Amino acid sequence: MRPRRAIYRLHLWTGWLIGIPLLFWTISGLWMVARPIDEVRGAHLRAEPARLVLPAQVIAPQTNGRPILSAKLEQRPWGAQWTIDYVDGGVGRSDPETGRYLKQLTLFEARRVVQSTYAGKGALTALKFVPADRNPLELRRDRPAWEADFDDGAHIFIDADSGAVLAVRTGQWRLYDFMWGLHIMDLQTREDTHHPILIGMAALAGIGTILGLVLLPLASRRKRQGKAL
Repeated sequence: MRPRRAIYRLHLWTGWLIGIPLLFWTISGLWMVARPIDEVRGAHLRAEPARLVLPAQVIAPQTNGRPILSAKLEQRPWGAQWTIDYVDGGVGRSDPETGRYLKQLTLFEARRVVQSTYAGKGALTALKFVPADRNPLELRRDRPAWEADFDDGAHIFIDADSGAVLAVRTGQWRLYDFMWGLHIMDLQTREDTHHPILIGMAALAGIGTILGLVLLPLASRRKRQGKAL
């Protein structure tokens, strides 16, 4: 078999093999770049953070000897609080007036945080506690959280240990997340960009492109020779 014909057949078969992945990459990539990222992330649904109002005397948080990475003062609907990040990955909070350690957010406190955070027009339809080991796929934070669902499709996740907003998820975000999983060929976790299927398909796409570039001058030369005859 002539080398040119062998290259042509190899190019043809690689084209068939990578045709569907290339279609998925193109459609998913086009959709993702066509949507304003702030709109996808639900930035328009976040209220402006409240101004920090401190008590007359601020007392350092009680940590009971547990090593910490940082402690910062943050405003919550019920007032200021210490938010503590521990070396072991945990998160806590304490009262800046007494230094006393505070427990996880109650349902009432979680509702207040949600009401002060959400700036959309939807109605709250559900507020439920989600344990760290049963986080939904759209959160992916391994944190105990309160999930607030609104009738406009928005979901807001509040950290149960600190009251911080972990994530705002919209209908657009969920579609964007699906497109991202399609783009990297990982619909299960939507995080793994280093797996054999993706690497193999990308390699085939590269080989097909190189073969096409090799065939292009050969085809042009053959066309010129045909015209000369």
